[in-house]
Amino acid sequence: MKHYFNRMSRGATTAWMLTELDAPREQVIIDFVAGDQNAPEFRAINPMGKLPTPVDGDVVITETAAICAYLADKFADKGLAPALDSPERGKYYRYLFFPGTTLEPLLSFNQLGVEGNPVSMGWDDMERGMATVEAMTPEQEWAMGERFTAADVVFGGSLAFFSGFNLLKCSPKVEAYIDRIKARPLYQQTHVGF
Repeated sequence: MKHYFNRMSRGATTAWMLTELDAPREQVIIDFVAGDQNAPEFRAINPMGKLPTPVDGDVVITETAAICAYLADKFADKGLAPALDSPERGKYYRYLFFPGTTLEPLLSFNQLGVEGNPVSMGWDDMERGMATVEAMTPEQEWAMGERFTAADVVFGGSLAFFSGFNLLKCSPKVEAYIDRIKARPLYQQTHVGF
């Protein structure tokens, strides 16, 4: 598997996921300064020119949560996802997709000072968004309970990222969860300088 990557992108999250899985891969560094993301060869793989982009044989995967879901299922023996027939799968998917489809747009609009219409936009307002973060954040351990999963890589990693850039005001419960995320040795290994 090739992992098109730059550590100053969301590729840090997928590098962390690959490292948690101890998955073999070839890291292909895309140099933003040199404009590698705009090279025709890379745009043929990912027309958006965005990172991360793993290529697994003929399969190209984009979008961080989708990549983490794919990897957790590909390496199911590592236990970073509930079984395919588990009723926990719905909760797991919510943790995977809430950060990118709801929280990030909400925080981006908030940072830009743009008020959206919660009736027509899928991410509501800050009050409801933060109430959802609070409700989803585990009091102890991990998103799915005692076992660390891809849900923590995506949800917990996103909270760490957003709070690190002061986009998210964290309650003590959320801060404690982020601290647990950041204490993981493989998080520290893949997030040097963050």
